Amino acid sequence: MFDCVALVGATGAVGRIVLDQLHARKFPMRRLRLLASSRSAGSKVRYGDEEITVELLEPSAFKDVDLVIASTPDEVSAEFAPWAVDAGAIVVDESGYWRMDPKVPLIIPEVNPQAVENHQGIIASPNCSTTQMVVALAPIHAAVGVRRVVVSTYQATSGAGLAGNVELDSSVRASLDGQPHTPETFQHPIGFNLIPQIGSDKHCGYTSEEMKMVYETRKILGDESIAVCPTAVRVPVAIGHSESILVETKEPITVEKARELWQAAEGVTVVDDLDNHSYPMPRDCDGKDDVFVGRIRQDISSDSGIAFWCVSDNLRKGAATNAVQIAELLARRAVTSS
Repeated sequence: MFDCVALVGATGAVGRIVLDQLHARKFPMRRLRLLASSRSAGSKVRYGDEEITVELLEPSAFKDVDLVIASTPDEVSAEFAPWAVDAGAIVVDESGYWRMDPKVPLIIPEVNPQAVENHQGIIASPNCSTTQMVVALAPIHAAVGVRRVVVSTYQATSGAGLAGNVELDSSVRASLDGQPHTPETFQHPIGFNLIPQIGSDKHCGYTSEEMKMVYETRKILGDESIAVCPTAVRVPVAIGHSESILVETKEPITVEKARELWQAAEGVTVVDDLDNHSYPMPRDCDGKDDVFVGRIRQDISSDSGIAFWCVSDNLRKGAATNAVQIAELLARRAVTSS
């Protein structure tokens, strides 16, 4: 059991779910502290039956803290994580800042839990779009090897934080009222629209969001040879990222075998009955922790390919739940080593 756990970013969309998950999963800790910027410090946040006052995020705030779970912008994580490590805490970080640092393990507990043994004070949780895809890829990769992945994402507005869903609401209302809408969070109005850009230009016309899926997939699966061709699209859905995925495997695999692997995989739910119009959809996956797989079919353009549709709640498994699961790995490790 951890004596003291600190949550950085408790007032954000992901932070609120982390709080709910810590309480619902009865995370083993004696004390919980909430840390945030001066804008939120002093406010009160409910945790179970108690209200906790948010404290200022500063170096002295990590005194006597054993574990930190954080959901902050990259620049905030870059500054505070070393403070926490210097104070003796382990940091489970949701930001993108540490993910590709070779000294920092990038972990999905269902896929590479053993990587937790190699941390040097900081553990990174992957990007939401990467997480659900790799949870689905992992059993296929273990069975027959993954050579190449072509993925198109359909990402919810909540991926841009609370402001993303506020803008979805205002943009839809403006469209229904026949009024113009000036976007602030997204590049274009999102109401009744699709925006084929998430992030900035990063490499050869691919965006930063797309390249995260390339680099993070290889790091988590421990295979630099995996080729990934991603396209990331923002869609007018509040919660739940969807992905159309085509996997070229090193050895042929049948639909029946792929379905069998997913049905046996931890954290995966198969919803796949086309005749009865049953397949994963964001509205059905909202509030759930699993990765949902459906529309499983053979790639008719290749001898070694499986196509499928994948949906997951981006705020839960894509962020908060994965971080709490990493923290649970650390808790079990502490019990084993004591």
